Amino acid sequence: AHADFNTAETTPSGNIHGMPLAALCGLGDPRLVCLWDETLPALDPKRVAVIGARDLDPGEKRSLREVGVMVQSMEQIDRIGMVAALEKAIERVSREVDGIYLSLDMDALDPRHAPGVGTPVPGGLTYREAHLACEVVAETGKLVGMDVVEVNPILDVQNQTASLAVEFIRSALGSRIWSS
Repeated sequence: AHADFNTAETTPSGNIHGMPLAALCGLGDPRLVCLWDETLPALDPKRVAVIGARDLDPGEKRSLREVGVMVQSMEQIDRIGMVAALEKAIERVSREVDGIYLSLDMDALDPRHAPGVGTPVPGGLTYREAHLACEVVAETGKLVGMDVVEVNPILDVQNQTASLAVEFIRSALGSRIWSS
């Protein structure tokens, strides 16, 4: 749902959990940006893609555009399909590198499928779209690392979100929910 690309200057809420991707790309408070290196950002923004965005703050949108992060909104996914959106993103982020790192934010899913998140936004990825995204990444053979964030057991319903997170990890590692 969110790109987590705000800085102290662009955030309307002031929530630090909306800033990590910006910090990894070298934007924002130096105390966040320089956690790993005092001279270089951890990520090249032109090698970052956000899939399934649907709730971006105005300053966040501007920053994403200015530094060249690829954003595939839910509207774009609805229009061109998940596979086409992912193919564009994967081609861009995997050019001239050996691996892909996948960060799966569970609030990318529609809250009907993943209710156990802190900042739910309707209109997100379906169960099948999220599995397909992970399967397409697995098919590249380039996945070198992955994290899953925004799983809040206190807000979850019968562990639904946590269980889905485990399923998506399995899909990203090559398991398929449908065999042909």
